[in-house]
Amino acid sequence: MKKKWWLLIAVVILIVIGGGGWYFMHQPSSVNNQQAKPRYVQKKNVHLVAVGDSLTYGQGDEKKNGGYVGIIKKKIEHRYRQTTVETANYGVSGDRSDQILARLSSQKEMRKDLRHADVITMTVGGNDLMQNLEKNILNSPKTVNKDVDQAEQTYTKSLNKLLTAVRKQNPHAPIFILSIYNPVYTYFPDVDTINDSISKWNDTTQRVMKGYHRMYFVNINHLMSWGQYKTTAQRQQLVQKEEQANQGKVTQGRVINIMKNKDHNLNEYISTEDNFHPNHRGYQQMANRLFKVMNKHNSWEYVKR
Repeated sequence: MKKKWWLLIAVVILIVIGGGGWYFMHQPSSVNNQQAKPRYVQKKNVHLVAVGDSLTYGQGDEKKNGGYVGIIKKKIEHRYRQTTVETANYGVSGDRSDQILARLSSQKEMRKDLRHADVITMTVGGNDLMQNLEKNILNSPKTVNKDVDQAEQTYTKSLNKLLTAVRKQNPHAPIFILSIYNPVYTYFPDVDTINDSISKWNDTTQRVMKGYHRMYFVNINHLMSWGQYKTTAQRQQLVQKEEQANQGKVTQGRVINIMKNKDHNLNEYISTEDNFHPNHRGYQQMANRLFKVMNKHNSWEYVKR
């Protein structure tokens, strides 16, 4: 009788042990879950490559430190204290999207830097649009809109080619593209042909970007166009002054006088060097907005272990 009891006890123990083992193997435990989760480690070195036009080059920055590129480097290193940032600036003043692409195709060093980039920033599109507006801004709004629509089709194709080429060099690094802005808004705040054209151009850039992964739009249009005139009341005062000075029209003489003024610009973020590009304060504003978006999409700062 005792043997039967011991045999029964042994069978029960084996069933418990076996069942517990099966349960352990087939049920996720908190320990196993923790081990399964990837661990993200802050990078010690980040390679930032900046591609684009004069806004990437830093035209107008009296500090001569590469505009927003020099500033964003310091902001990253200050925020992520264990990280050092190496930058490569491939900005050239006056470049359209097709000209940036041509440099990418011809410059081996640029392609090499892009391949090794952890993060890519870009300014593009301003010269594509301005080339059109400079020819047509004195025409009727209907003519301007028609010409901008035609130019937009060309820009869409050109931007697609550029982004495809960049992605070919680096399929993974996040790309942050800054918008364009209206450098003469404070002088012509109610001239809709300029404001609408710039908004349309920014919409085109965003639409093209949606066809690519890990691309993020950094909108600086109102930030830079409005400058220190941040409230509706302040901008309405600009409109009233503009109506008295220009009667709602853009004249060639007025534009020339604005560009020639080396002492003052109504927009405190715009350089009086050419009254078109940002000054150092303006580039700081751009870098602040860029850094905000980069912090939101910060995969560039971490490596998965």
